[in-house]
Amino acid sequence: MLHYEKKAFLKFFLIYFLSVASLIIAAGFLHFMHVDDEYLKAEEFSMIDYRRQINMRKNLDKFSASYRYEYLTKVDKTIGMNNFKIVNNEFVKYMPPNRRGQSLVLFKSAKVYKQKILELKINIAITQIILLLLFGYISYHLAKNALKPLETSINTLDKFTKDLIHDLNTPVTSIKLNMRILNKDKNFAENKALQRVNKSVYTISELHENLTTLLEEKTFQMQETNIYGIVQEVVQIQEQIYPKLSFQVSHSTLKVKINPNAMKQILQNIISNACKYNSKDGYIKIYTKNNSLYIDDSGSGIKDPNKIFERSYSTKHSTGIGLDIVKRLAKSMNIDIQVKSSSNGSSFILSFN
Repeated sequence: MLHYEKKAFLKFFLIYFLSVASLIIAAGFLHFMHVDDEYLKAEEFSMIDYRRQINMRKNLDKFSASYRYEYLTKVDKTIGMNNFKIVNNEFVKYMPPNRRGQSLVLFKSAKVYKQKILELKINIAITQIILLLLFGYISYHLAKNALKPLETSINTLDKFTKDLIHDLNTPVTSIKLNMRILNKDKNFAENKALQRVNKSVYTISELHENLTTLLEEKTFQMQETNIYGIVQEVVQIQEQIYPKLSFQVSHSTLKVKINPNAMKQILQNIISNACKYNSKDGYIKIYTKNNSLYIDDSGSGIKDPNKIFERSYSTKHSTGIGLDIVKRLAKSMNIDIQVKSSSNGSSFILSFN
């Protein structure tokens, strides 16, 4: 599953699952509050019954285990019938004063009540966990089924694009070969129209390679590779196209787990842009530091570095869709890309995890 597919799947799954989970938790809480209220009412009624038996002086034996009572002479005359609370693991209920000014205080152990509440909590928790697992399973399959039409459309589009790119391969290759033949003509360098055509052919070829690599995203094979071999290969190509620029490559070993073809395309796009928009007789510096690859240039800088990876971003030095493809390929290989820019140049930092 690709990055954007995972993102869409996760969003659908979380929206459905969290909505249902919130209802399950709320229902469990309301059920607990209702049952707890019923338990408390039952405890209070049992104490009222106990007080009735005290007044009648009979059947007190069945209350002896958990109940007790006492009379208070100094009492609050505002005590009402609803005075009922838990104090020190006992239920306490104060009865209104009698004719002699004494108030009957009833006590009952809260041990049984607390045990019932504990069992209630456990039962509710178990029920909620089972329901959450059940709806988690349902949410997973619903999310997968919801993405199937999208996946089918993407696969159809991918197949069409692959066929189109495959058909373009022959004419692009033919044009490149003919341009190489023309390059051998001594008058070629003086013909500005042909030079413009040559640059356009290179741009088309670069776009063709970008799309070809991007369509292989689903089947990327990751392997540990010394990235400097790829860097050198890309630099050699750019040196031929931009002979007036200075390429400074710090040769050191940096082995990372990548897809070599995708990595080559990332570097090709970044270094190509650095060359295109560089200053006259400028430089490109490529070096490593802290498991990161740095690509610095001496160009005029990027106006808004945070937007250059957006497909719709464009300036007088437009990067087209190249950097958008760079971002997608980097995400597929878990590579983080940062861009720093000033009027003195720009720096692309590729961090490998």
